Amino acid sequence: MKHQDATPSRGTGQDRTGHERSGPPRPADEERTARELADALHALAGGVLPDPDAYRTARGEWLRRERRRRLVLTVLVAVVFTLATLIGLWVLNRTPAEPGVIFSGLGSAVADGPSLPRPPG
Repeated sequence: MKHQDATPSRGTGQDRTGHERSGPPRPADEERTARELADALHALAGGVLPDPDAYRTARGEWLRRERRRRLVLTVLVAVVFTLATLIGLWVLNRTPAEPGVIFSGLGSAVADGPSLPRPPG
């Protein structure tokens, strides 16, 4: 086995992330540009400082949204309940003023025809 067979060809080895790189090697100026860009982004990211009360602000916004959501849900439930009650009362109020066919309130309490025989006992 030759040394040439044991070593991978240039541009096909693993990159910094451990993934196999394939394709031709990048030109030197492209590598330099990528390195300079990475350095610039790293320097820029290092200069960014988080807002000291960012958590408090985010938590306050979340609590306001939660209160607003609960208030909207409560109002919606109250409106639906009120509408259902009003529709039910309106339907019940539409009954006819004259006596109905089922019960007129007139007549005797005893059935007109023969009654059923009583069981022995």
